[in-house]
Amino acid sequence: MKQQGVHPEGAEGTSDAEPRPDITEEAREEVHIDEVEGDEPLLPARVHRPSDLMRLLVGVLAVVLLLGIAAFAHGTTSGLEQDINKGTGQAPDLLIKIAGLASSIAILLVPVAFAIERLIKRDGLRIADGVLAAVLAHGVTLATDLWVAKAAPSSIQEALTQPSPGDIHALTDPVHGYLAPVIAYMTAVGMSRRPRWRSVLWIVLLLDAFSMLVTGYTTPFSIILTVLIGWTVAYGTLYAVGSPNVRPTGRTLMAGLRHVGFRPVSAAREESPDAAENDRGRRYFVTLEDGPPLDVTVVDREQQAQGFFYRAWRNLTLRGFATRSSLQSLRQALEQEALLAYAAIAAGANAPKLIATSELGPDAVMLVYEHTGGRTLDSLADDEITDDLLRNTWHQVQALQSRRIAHRRLAGDAIVVDRSGTVILTDLRGGEIAAGDLLLRMDVAQLVTTLGLLVGAERAVASAVGVLGPDAVADCLPMLQPIALTRSTRATLRRLARERAQREREAVLEASQQAKQARLEAAGHDTSPVVLEKPDKKAVRAEARAEKRAIDDALEEAREEDLLTQIRHQVLLIRPQAPVEPARLERVRPRTLMSFIAGAIGAYFLLTQLTHIEFGPLMANAEWGWVAAAVLFSAVSYVAAAMALLGFVPERVPFPRTVAAQVAGSFVKIVAPAAVGGVALNTRFLQRAGVRPGLAVASVGASQLFGLGCHILMLLSFGYLTGTEKTPSLSPSRTVIAGLLTVAVLVLVVTSVPFLRKFVVTRVRSLFAGVVPRMLDVLQRPQKLVTGIGGMLLLTACFVMCLDASIRAFGDESTSLSIASVAVVFLAGNALGSAAPTPGGVGAVEATLTVGLIAVGLPKEVAAPAVLLFRLLTLWLPVLPGWLAFNHLTRKGAL
Repeated sequence: MKQQGVHPEGAEGTSDAEPRPDITEEAREEVHIDEVEGDEPLLPARVHRPSDLMRLLVGVLAVVLLLGIAAFAHGTTSGLEQDINKGTGQAPDLLIKIAGLASSIAILLVPVAFAIERLIKRDGLRIADGVLAAVLAHGVTLATDLWVAKAAPSSIQEALTQPSPGDIHALTDPVHGYLAPVIAYMTAVGMSRRPRWRSVLWIVLLLDAFSMLVTGYTTPFSIILTVLIGWTVAYGTLYAVGSPNVRPTGRTLMAGLRHVGFRPVSAAREESPDAAENDRGRRYFVTLEDGPPLDVTVVDREQQAQGFFYRAWRNLTLRGFATRSSLQSLRQALEQEALLAYAAIAAGANAPKLIATSELGPDAVMLVYEHTGGRTLDSLADDEITDDLLRNTWHQVQALQSRRIAHRRLAGDAIVVDRSGTVILTDLRGGEIAAGDLLLRMDVAQLVTTLGLLVGAERAVASAVGVLGPDAVADCLPMLQPIALTRSTRATLRRLARERAQREREAVLEASQQAKQARLEAAGHDTSPVVLEKPDKKAVRAEARAEKRAIDDALEEAREEDLLTQIRHQVLLIRPQAPVEPARLERVRPRTLMSFIAGAIGAYFLLTQLTHIEFGPLMANAEWGWVAAAVLFSAVSYVAAAMALLGFVPERVPFPRTVAAQVAGSFVKIVAPAAVGGVALNTRFLQRAGVRPGLAVASVGASQLFGLGCHILMLLSFGYLTGTEKTPSLSPSRTVIAGLLTVAVLVLVVTSVPFLRKFVVTRVRSLFAGVVPRMLDVLQRPQKLVTGIGGMLLLTACFVMCLDASIRAFGDESTSLSIASVAVVFLAGNALGSAAPTPGGVGAVEATLTVGLIAVGLPKEVAAPAVLLFRLLTLWLPVLPGWLAFNHLTRKGAL
C-alpha cells in the first residue's frame, strides 16, 4: 500500500460542506456518485494477465509430463488400466446407462444454460472467448488424435487408446473431441469464479468420465489428457486475446464507500510518481459530507499483476529473502496490507490508520484510511530536510524493527511528512511480520541510501548512528549493494553513475585540449629560426609525459566516489572493524542460467551425434602425426595472439610476459564468456604493464575492432572461394549471397527499430570509446600496425590449420576438405562462440563446427571426433597451463 497525502487544491474546504435541503436523499446519492475528479483514463477493453500465461505454461508442462509417463512407464499405465477396469466392471448396468445418458445430455445443456445466463447479464465478451477457446481446443484434439494414430510411439498409443467395444478392430479416441472443447469453453468464460456452476460442471465431468471408463470407450490417461488440453487451450486463448477489463472506476468506488457507511461528496484520483513500481493500487482523496476526508486505495487484479515477472524473477534468483508472493490473491493482498497497517501502529510507528475494508466486486478491493496530508520526503526542498526530520524518520524505523517488522520499501515516496513535521511511514503492503535479521538490515541499508541521495552520505550515516547506534548501522554494510535496494533506487544510482562518467570524460577532454593549446602557444612564441631537421625525441617525449600528467591530474580531480562507497567510508570512520564484504544474495545469476541452458543444449546435440560413433576403431586408425601438427598450431596461436595485442599498444610492453598473459586467458575463458574474459584480462594486463587505464581500454578496443573487421573480410573471402570451387564461373555461391542478404536485412532491422538501434549504439560506443585517437597513434608507427594485423592473420591461420589437422587425423584423402571450406566453418563457429553466453562458447562452438563440417561434405563419423580434438587442444588442455600462468602473473603483479 502506498499512501501519499497530497490532495487537490481547495479539496479540503469541501469536507464540511452542508447538504442541500432541496435535494432528496436518493437524488443526492446519484449526484454524488457522478462527482469524481481525476477518474481513470480510458481503459483498454482487454488486458493480458500474467496468471493466464503461468497457467498455460503449467498446462503444457503437465501434458508433456503425462505423455512422458505414458511413454516410459508402460507397465504402470497397463496396471492402472487393469485395476480400474476390474473395479468398474462390478458396477450395475442400470447405473451405468443412467450415468451415461445424464452426462451426455448435461454436457450439452450446461454450456448452453451458462451462455444464456451470461447473455442476460450482458456479458457477451466472455461467451465469445469461450466459443473461440472451444474451437481451438477441438482443433488441438484433432491434431492430437492424428499424431497418436500416425506418429506417436506404441507405448503412448496403448496408454491413450484401447480396442473399441463396438468394433474390436478399431481403437477408441485418444482425446475426446467433445469433452475438451466443453472444458475449454467453461474455463474461458470464468466458471471458476461462480461456485454453483463450477459444482455442476464437475458433477457432469465425473459422470461422463465414469460412464466412459466403465463402458470401455476410454482410458484414464485419455481422460486426464482431455482435461489438460481443454484447460491449457482455454488459458492460452485468454492470454492471447486478453481478458475483459473489469477494473473498477471511481464511480464504483463511491458506491462502495456508501455501501460501508460513508457519505462521500467527491473523489479525486492521485497519480503515482513512480509508474514502474505502481503495483500497490490506485489512490483517491475522498471528501465526506460530514467528517474529515479519507485516503482510499483500490487494488484490482490488473494492477496486482503489474511487476509479476519481475517479482517472480527476484524470488527465483535471490537467496535468504524474497519479495511478496508472485501469485497473490486479492483476499491475501487485502489481509496482508491490513495486518501490516495494524501491526505498525501497534509497534508505535506513525502509519496511516486503516478504518475500513471492502470488496468492490469479484475483481477489486478497497482499503479506507484516515487522511494523512503532507508531502513525501523526496518532494521536500533541501533546506526543509533538517537533522530533526532525519532523526524522526529513523525513530519510526526503529519502532518497526523493535517488533521485527520489515518495511521492504523505504524509498523517498514512502515517507510522508505532514504539516506539523511528523514523519509517517506509508506503503506497508510489501512488508513482513516476524522478519529475519537479513530483512531488517536491508531496511537500514535502503533508508540510509535513500537519505544519502537527499542529504549526502555524511548526514545520512550520522542520523542513523544517532538513533540506531553504530553497531546496527555497521551490520548493514554487507547489504549495501544495488541488488538489495528497490528498483527506483537502483535506477537513480545508475543515472548518477552515468552523470559521473560523463563529467570525467569532459574533464579529460578539457585537459587534453588545454595541453594541446599550451603546446601550440609555446610553439608560436618560439622565434628561433626554422631548421629543417628531425624533431628532438626527448622534447616530444617530455611533451607527451606532460600531457599525460595533466590528463591524469584532471581525471583524478574529476573522479567521484559513488554514493554506496561514500556511505561505507562514513561507517568505517566510526567502526573500522565493520564487515564490508557484500553478502551473497543471488541464488543464481542470469549469466549462470544462460550458460547452463546453452551448455545443456550443446551437450544434448553432441551426445546425439556421438552415440552413433565407435571411438575404439576410430582412435586406433588415427593419424598421430596430424595430431602432433594440431598441437603445434594450437601452441603457436598464443604467440600470434600476443602479436595481435601488442600491435595496437604504442607503449613498450614485454613480449614474453604478453604471451604468458594470452596463455592465462585460456583459463579465464572457462570462467567467463570468451568475448568478456579476454577483454578484461588484456585490459588489466596492460594497466599493470604501465599503460594508462584509458589508453589500455582503447588499445584492447582497437584490437577488437580490427579483429572484427578482419574476421568479416576473411569470412566473406573464404565464402566466395568456397562457392567458386564447385562452379566453373567466378560468381559466388547462393549460400554466400543468401548470407549477405541476411546480414543486410539484420542491419536494416537494427537501424530502423529505435530500441535496437539505441542498444547497439550504446554497446559499440562503450566498447570502442577512445579507439579512434588510439588508432591515430598506431598509424604513426607502421611497424606496430604490421605486427598487429599480421598477428591477427596468423592467429586465424593457426586455428584453421589446427582444425584442418584435426580433420586429417581422423579422415583420409577421400574425406579431406579444402582450406577455404575449413576456414569458413571455423570463422562461423568462432563468431557464434564469441556471441554465446557460455564460458569459452561451450556448446555453441561444438554444435556449429560439427554442423558446418557435415554441411560442407565431411562424414559425421569424422566431423564429430575432429571437432572434439580441436576443442580439446584449443580450450580444455590449455586450462592447466593457463591457471599456472595466471597465478604466476598475479604473484608478479602483472594481473
